[in-house]
Amino acid sequence: MSSELNVGYRTVDGLQIRYADSGGSASQQLVLTSPWPESLYAFDRMWLRLSGIVRLLAIDLPGFGRSERRTDLLSPMTMSEFLIRILDEWNIRHPHLVCPDVGTPAALLAAASHPERIRSLVVGGEATAYPLEVGTTLKELIEAPDIDAFRSQDPWALIQGLVATLGPAAPAEHIIADYVESNTGDRFAEAARYVRSYPQQLPLLARLLPKIFTPVQIITGRKDPIVPVANAAFLHARLPNSRLDVLDTGHLAWEEAPGEYGAIIAAWVNGGYLTGSAGMNLT
Repeated sequence: MSSELNVGYRTVDGLQIRYADSGGSASQQLVLTSPWPESLYAFDRMWLRLSGIVRLLAIDLPGFGRSERRTDLLSPMTMSEFLIRILDEWNIRHPHLVCPDVGTPAALLAAASHPERIRSLVVGGEATAYPLEVGTTLKELIEAPDIDAFRSQDPWALIQGLVATLGPAAPAEHIIADYVESNTGDRFAEAARYVRSYPQQLPLLARLLPKIFTPVQIITGRKDPIVPVANAAFLHARLPNSRLDVLDTGHLAWEEAPGEYGAIIAAWVNGGYLTGSAGMNLT
């Protein structure tokens, strides 16, 4: 089932940030951050279900999706502080954060620095282990001498290759077009700066994980060729209060299995995060 996201732009810290807000007056708020190289439209097929139980705010992080960027924000540490600025801008006090893919390390670092601001986290599908445990595609992005090699990346070919892995679960054409537009010009190459900071920043995150007592739901794909399951296992083994669900999907678990992914989030915010989250589920 698909629904039209109510999308707009808002200035945060001098940047035009694209967002979608479900509205409503639910007692709990869910803040979702866009995966890369997709956009906030990655949550389209779980939007209607989740908006029935919580108020939703989806954000294209700076430099990702259709939001403006600033180079100094393109690392997990600085992005973690921007996440808190997002909460301040919308006057959100104690939300659940759903931050798959590139949002994962930033959300974890935000919880480490500002535990009083975040009710729980839903993360996964991104490099978090150190030493690095990544597939060839991500390894090449991280280890290339510079970002110039990525400036010639054809955004259409990039997105077509990505959604081809979804088969019948591929998104609608207007969403694919949004993904392409989100990576035009120098946007893909510049966004790569974020993952290229991992060799310096993931060791910092690893040291902080045992001190993050915020409840964390980890969701990953068993067949992910870009970010192997070892990354989710690394988090689960070190976070004091975490649950791990491994889905029978590839990298884009949130799009390949939106029903299952959304059901895990719904159960989590409906009390799962309160009941002792330690555990693992393989599906």
